Amino acid sequence: MTYLLNNIDEAVDRKFLVSKNIPNQARAGTMVHIMGSDDSSGINVKYRVTDTGQDYNIQFETLKDFCKWAAPDTFIARYYENFSNKEILHYIKVTNRSFASFCLPIIAVALVVIWVLAMVVLKSFLKVGICAIIGGVLSIAAIVAVIYIYRQQKSSVKLKLYRKVSSNWGIEFK
Repeated sequence: MTYLLNNIDEAVDRKFLVSKNIPNQARAGTMVHIMGSDDSSGINVKYRVTDTGQDYNIQFETLKDFCKWAAPDTFIARYYENFSNKEILHYIKVTNRSFASFCLPIIAVALVVIWVLAMVVLKSFLKVGICAIIGGVLSIAAIVAVIYIYRQQKSSVKLKLYRKVSSNWGIEFK
């Protein structure tokens, strides 16, 4: 795994999954083959984008910076040939989601809709206090549901890919 590298030479002649776009070079989800490196001033890495066959150089200050750039060389980097490009891009999209970028906008919209419905539609049929209680209960339910979906989606994408890889080993994930 990239975070276990002690030396940049251990990454040479291995393929890595690019986790973040490199402007004018490689996009997220692309495999790159590390061709060589030198440690003269920082770490200069020569790599080839496997899709296009083009060679590039990229400069890193430290080995830790290289490890942040290269996705961990776990099952995706080692078994990338088992996955379609769509599966890899979906994995990157789902695993790069954060609570703030995915859950908060959905929760905000859900809360606005719930409170508008509770105070406008239900207010004509029920008392304000009962509408507030219904709105509060539905708000909590919406927040719990969004958080559950967020966590469930991340684990289901990972399990799906693990199942695809592990089927060759005779291991079954449930």
